[in-house]
Amino acid sequence: MYLCPFYPLNQMNANRIFILDFKQGDVNGDLIIDNVYLIGEKPYGIKSPFVDNITILIQDGRTNIFYRIIPKENAGYNPTIFLGDFTGNKVNDILISIDSGGSGGYAFYYIYSFMNNSPKKIFDYEKFNQKYTYEVIYKDYYEVEVRENNTKKYIIDIKYKGKDYLSEIYDAKGKLKEPIKGWVNPLGGLYPIDFQRDGTYELYAVRRIAGRYNADNLGYVQTSLKWNGKDFTPFFQTVGILG
Repeated sequence: MYLCPFYPLNQMNANRIFILDFKQGDVNGDLIIDNVYLIGEKPYGIKSPFVDNITILIQDGRTNIFYRIIPKENAGYNPTIFLGDFTGNKVNDILISIDSGGSGGYAFYYIYSFMNNSPKKIFDYEKFNQKYTYEVIYKDYYEVEVRENNTKKYIIDIKYKGKDYLSEIYDAKGKLKEPIKGWVNPLGGLYPIDFQRDGTYELYAVRRIAGRYNADNLGYVQTSLKWNGKDFTPFFQTVGILG
């Protein structure tokens, strides 16, 4: 991590601005390598893991002009950038990932296209969370049902939770003592994977399934997404549990 000496940002303390990540690649489509910096302010000192005012700086490789992208959620932990072609146009897009630091283990993710030096957000974690909603319902006989938008349904066998856990919520016949609902946390992991090995990246999204309380982990909703020309849409989904 290095102090950022070369680009003044209004109303930011230059002594607290650091380069958090750095990548190189053609992001504007002119076939010339550009420099992409991720910078941010360390308000509590260099030893603190917290960063705010997180900003993407893009230096055009042809003109050396700087461009700036400020994500809506621009504070958190362990911010990183990844360059890769997500749309199939053979030009790198910019994926930024920021851990929230909250107990739910969720994070902030955005993907930007920067064709012709014009930023366009093509993935927003908030819209993803809002679009794909779930119900988590405990059932008799040690099962939990996970429903997505009333279209898909998954059944998790929770007998592996053990006698102490199960005896708190089920009677001796395996019937629920009272109705119980869990939930699916917001997006906690978003990973670029080239499933087809064709140079275009898809996305692998992970959301944790919580039971009676947040630390009561029942598994993960795992969704694979690909670009359809307008948006990222699922092409494969599973629910995984811990072995």
